[in-house]
Amino acid sequence: MAVAVTTKTAWKLQEIMAHSSNVSSVVLGKGSGRMLATGGDDCRVNIWSVSKPNCIMSLTGHTTPIESLQVNPNEKLIVAGSRSGSIRVWDLEAAKVLRTLPGHKANICSLHFHPFGSFVASGSLDTNIKLWDVRRKGCIFTFKGHTEAVRCLRFSPDGKWVASAADDHTVKLWDLTAGKLMFEFTGHTGPVNVVEFHPNEYLLASGSSDRTVRFWDLEKFQVVSCIEEEATPVRCVLFNPDGCCLYSGFQDSLRVYGWEPERCFDVVLVNWGKVADLSISNNQLIGVSFAQSTVSSFVVDLSRVPKSDSVPHGLIRDDQPLVPPTPTGSSLRRIYDRPSTSCSKPQSRVKHNSESERHSPSSEDDRDEKESKAEIQNQEDYKEIFQPKNAICRTPPRNEPFPAPPEDEPGAAKEAVKPSQAADVQTSLPKQELPDPVQRPPIASSTSLTRTEPSVIPAARNEPIGLKASDFLPAVKSQSQTELVDEEAMSQIRKGHETMCVVLTSRHKNLDAVRAVWSTTQNSLDSAVAINDLSVVVDLLNIVNQKPSLWKLDLCTIVLPQIEKLLQSKYESYVQTGCTSLKLILQRFLPLITDMLTAPPSVGVDISREERLHKCKLCYKQLKNISNVVKNKSGLSGRHGSAFRELLLLMAVLD
Repeated sequence: MAVAVTTKTAWKLQEIMAHSSNVSSVVLGKGSGRMLATGGDDCRVNIWSVSKPNCIMSLTGHTTPIESLQVNPNEKLIVAGSRSGSIRVWDLEAAKVLRTLPGHKANICSLHFHPFGSFVASGSLDTNIKLWDVRRKGCIFTFKGHTEAVRCLRFSPDGKWVASAADDHTVKLWDLTAGKLMFEFTGHTGPVNVVEFHPNEYLLASGSSDRTVRFWDLEKFQVVSCIEEEATPVRCVLFNPDGCCLYSGFQDSLRVYGWEPERCFDVVLVNWGKVADLSISNNQLIGVSFAQSTVSSFVVDLSRVPKSDSVPHGLIRDDQPLVPPTPTGSSLRRIYDRPSTSCSKPQSRVKHNSESERHSPSSEDDRDEKESKAEIQNQEDYKEIFQPKNAICRTPPRNEPFPAPPEDEPGAAKEAVKPSQAADVQTSLPKQELPDPVQRPPIASSTSLTRTEPSVIPAARNEPIGLKASDFLPAVKSQSQTELVDEEAMSQIRKGHETMCVVLTSRHKNLDAVRAVWSTTQNSLDSAVAINDLSVVVDLLNIVNQKPSLWKLDLCTIVLPQIEKLLQSKYESYVQTGCTSLKLILQRFLPLITDMLTAPPSVGVDISREERLHKCKLCYKQLKNISNVVKNKSGLSGRHGSAFRELLLLMAVLD
């Protein structure tokens, strides 16, 4: 019998030497997810087919390095902005430059095509946003209001608004019809790198260098939710095509978010470094990153990534109930009204305002256009991708996803046990797939069937841990027996009652002992550890986790060995508490520990510093031991996998 091959969730597709000098900009075509454009310090724009090694076309004409790129929705046009402020638009099917658009006085930091009409928005280091008509070779309107560089621009799905993100920590929403600012969203505490409209609803997402993702309601003009405490700045964001979740690209990871309420459904480790752009095709997410002169592309299989399930696979937070996220859709907020035909012309008011800024063609511009070239490097690939004009055929074909490579050997063993583990963790319903060899009488029909105990006992369950009602009932002597006498059943149930009372009484005494020494948190934890009962440690940590100010370095030295035990526990609630405590320690104390260990020795005798250094060394040793446990469990699926993968990222500094 053939063994099913386990494939990877995320993998590296290819790495190419994209330019003769450093790469400065990378963008994916959103229509097919198969077209890649790169810009470099060599002043060239190169066009590639994702997964193919050879450049299809090289576009020249710019005299300064390329700073920003964008491909239009149908992937027929590409616009590139340079360091000098010049913008050029190329027709990829005709293989020639279409327009040269001068006007900005500094670097072009962002570009975006209008979803319907032949319009382009550009943002610059000069703080201005310009709207261009590609057909008429002129600036329609200039929006002024930002005080620093405009890093990202996005048109709304209905084409009526444009959102801008800038280094001045703000997100602004502009009305194209009225030619004025609609609203300014404040709240970020660092430069805003990316902004993205929800595909259907009046919702806007923004990602910042302050390591937060914020969601904004475009009806009420207020924040919907904010996801904080991420480890690295947000580099790019992309909504799922159906709007069920948001994908966020971070340094070496992809995170899947919900916003009502805010949740992280999953964290996928992808070694893509500083990811620059994302696109979705055939239920696969394509991500591209660049370093020096190379560009790398990566694939994430979205069929294996939880999105908006009934049970969130999110980061474990003890202060929030794990409730299903509210369904997104028209019941929450307005839907964009998309025009039935393509946008023909901007409104008269905008046209009126544009006349004073219309830039007439000059002989210099004509000369620039003549000097701009489209060098076709690979004729076969060019014809295959950009012709015929009305039926673009791409390779690999659009309806075929990239094949996933098999999982590495060690990982394959982990993957093999994933389904049963995930099922045990994520559900508390009785499992009845296998027939019970012994027919139970009706009195026991409402309980779970007798099965081997799962490797992880879920926190949400319909029966007590370690207790099965069927175990308290007398064995069935014959298949014909259909009911039990009440006295016989009650007698059997009472047999385990005294034992259970002893267990609960002992637990109560242990908690009383801890409470008696509750003068300080350290004393109480010392007492709980001395009792050698993990259930008491969990009860105590659940309280301490709610108030991070209680944590001290002394506390870490006591708690870390217990956390190692909790992370390996078979009880899901214990693992949750251990993950929450470890995350809190890493965020608050890991920088201090690493700084102390790398600092040069002090001059003279400093008793307090020596004591602190000793504690830091002890914590570092314990964290190294725990990191091995976290690595082993980071391959799990579901809630645990997401939490362990996040911890693995936070502990990367230990390696």
